[in-house]
Amino acid sequence: MYDEGYIKYQCHWQNQPSVNEEEIVELNQWRNQLHQLGLIGEYDNGIGFGNLSVRVTQSQNLIISGTQTGGIAELTAQHYTKVTDFNWHKNYVTCEGLIKASSETLTHAAIYVAQPQISAVVHVHHADLWRKLINHVPTTNPNCAYGTPEMAEEIIRLCQQKATQLQKIIVMSGHEEGILTFGKSLSEAGNVLLNFFGVQDF
Repeated sequence: MYDEGYIKYQCHWQNQPSVNEEEIVELNQWRNQLHQLGLIGEYDNGIGFGNLSVRVTQSQNLIISGTQTGGIAELTAQHYTKVTDFNWHKNYVTCEGLIKASSETLTHAAIYVAQPQISAVVHVHHADLWRKLINHVPTTNPNCAYGTPEMAEEIIRLCQQKATQLQKIIVMSGHEEGILTFGKSLSEAGNVLLNFFGVQDF
């Protein structure tokens, strides 16, 4: 059921430093907050969940937390990677860093492609919030599994809808507990989530 963390795409990984500490200051501030709230973490079976990404200024590149980092309390630059190319039709991702990109990379990439004004994406898990929001906010087709070309296409479809553009949240019905929020900044994406979660703005 919880297969988060297992990369389903072809990962062309260049194992070399590509992200510095300055680039992840805000990412880590938000990531630490969400980890403390249990929205990013690790299940009892050792499978991690939740990740964040930001668009690299004026490019299709993005910086995203690495695969299987959900259980780590505080991340450093070695836990992030830079995605330099992707194609969900051919189901591949190219990344540079000391860790492979998150299993949700193609889902994040789909939002950036569908909405050029978006600069940050947050993906979390929370069973109660997921059940509360499913089919009440923009929700993916339950037949679309996470980390697949089908999910990327579904995300793009939803992003064309006015409700998605306004609410900036998507519930992944085929990916139990999975919720995405996004915004023009990491602060906007994070606060969209916290507002639905019932936490005051960070």
